[in-house]
Amino acid sequence: MLAAGTGLRILASPAVMALVLAGSDTAAAIVFVIAALTDWFDGRLARRWGVTTRLGAFLDTTADKLLVSGVLVALVAVDRASPWLAMAIIGRELTLLGLRAAVALQGSHIEPSMLGKWKATVQFLALGLVMLRPDVSFGGALLDQWALAVAAIVTVWSGIDYLLRFSSAFSRT
Repeated sequence: MLAAGTGLRILASPAVMALVLAGSDTAAAIVFVIAALTDWFDGRLARRWGVTTRLGAFLDTTADKLLVSGVLVALVAVDRASPWLAMAIIGRELTLLGLRAAVALQGSHIEPSMLGKWKATVQFLALGLVMLRPDVSFGGALLDQWALAVAAIVTVWSGIDYLLRFSSAFSRT
């Protein structure tokens, strides 16, 4: 059974995109934050009740990637996010999908790392800030742009961590 939060994140992706593209930043941020919070609740409840499955983990991470990627595409389209930072984040997500497939071919799977969990939290916070765009700046850039840059750095860092830890998936055996 598909967890309610996972389904909500999948459905929220095009809704948040449409709201961003329509210029409804506050509404987009509210829907996005609600969807993002379901990630935390889903994981917590699944672990507490001992109902985690590989399918659930796959769908959960896929829902997160759809939500983040969709929002980034919309934010780039309205010139609120750097296409370079968006590409770094989306590129890491696609790379990790490939790594997960390579690891699965060897009969194993990748458990989320603490860095990977922090990555998701930092991404969600940064994207929420970009949608709300508070009028706070320092060092020549707005706070939300700094937050998105930090999210990109943490995202790439966690991707490198996964690639290094599971590099054996790319060797011939």
